[in-house]
Amino acid sequence: MSDSTGTLAHTPGFAEWSFPADAAAVRTARTLVRDTLREWGLESVTDVTVLLVSELVTNSLRYASGPIGVRMYSHAGPTLLVEVSDPLPDPPRERVADADDEGGRGLQLVALASRRWGTRPGNTGKTVWFELSLPG
Repeated sequence: MSDSTGTLAHTPGFAEWSFPADAAAVRTARTLVRDTLREWGLESVTDVTVLLVSELVTNSLRYASGPIGVRMYSHAGPTLLVEVSDPLPDPPRERVADADDEGGRGLQLVALASRRWGTRPGNTGKTVWFELSLPG
């Protein structure tokens, strides 16, 4: 089931969206993640989650053509698990950006701000995921 925001599933502790590969996907993903975390009472991790989702969706837009998926799970213990999927099978490569580079810091942000992160292949692409510790 899909509505105008691209929501595929949304239940307490789980949300999933699919976005077309266009520039509006980043803004829409940020809004949906922010609204969902507020609904779940997880305001303390909203800013960092929105930042990291924004970086990963932007990477997907830059390198892949096709739908971008975002999933969030908050019922897996004391963590929030976030996944961003796209149809490009190549795993992302973390690189060291020079001081005057305009890009290249997205995966560094994910690595520094998350509890842990990684990638896994899918049937038709890959998923980049990260975990954030939840308060309490």
